[in-house]
Amino acid sequence: MFKKCLQTDRQKATFLIRLMVGVVFLSEGIQKFLFPAVRGAGRFESIGLPAPELLGPIVGGFEILCGSLVILGFLTRFAGIPLVIIMLVALFTTKLEILHEEGFWSMMHAARTDWAMLLGCLYLLIRGGGYGSLDYRVSGKYMKKHFPVHS
Repeated sequence: MFKKCLQTDRQKATFLIRLMVGVVFLSEGIQKFLFPAVRGAGRFESIGLPAPELLGPIVGGFEILCGSLVILGFLTRFAGIPLVIIMLVALFTTKLEILHEEGFWSMMHAARTDWAMLLGCLYLLIRGGGYGSLDYRVSGKYMKKHFPVHS
């Protein structure tokens, strides 16, 4: 199963998705530590999430770790799972209120980055890290070593 999770295709364009998803999450994670009152615990408290002083650093740590893994294309599918969860929580805790108070189009405008990140993460869960990722290199070497092609 682990081997299957590392397998990926040869799509070079996947690098652009990895770069978009990884850089945004890495940046947001770092900002949760640099600006906790507005990006981390303070933000989580203002939207009513439980234990914001604990949750802020945990979410920030996951964003830094998983964002870095996505950029490298290492354990891409595994790294995508917590990022999908983070995006779903972000959408449900912040955008449903906008939908209720301001309407559909205001919510869609406010959710554009969340939506793009969620879809980018889902793409990586389905496709893997793509050409040039560490997953591609590791799975290729693993496959050659354990399942050599004999003519």
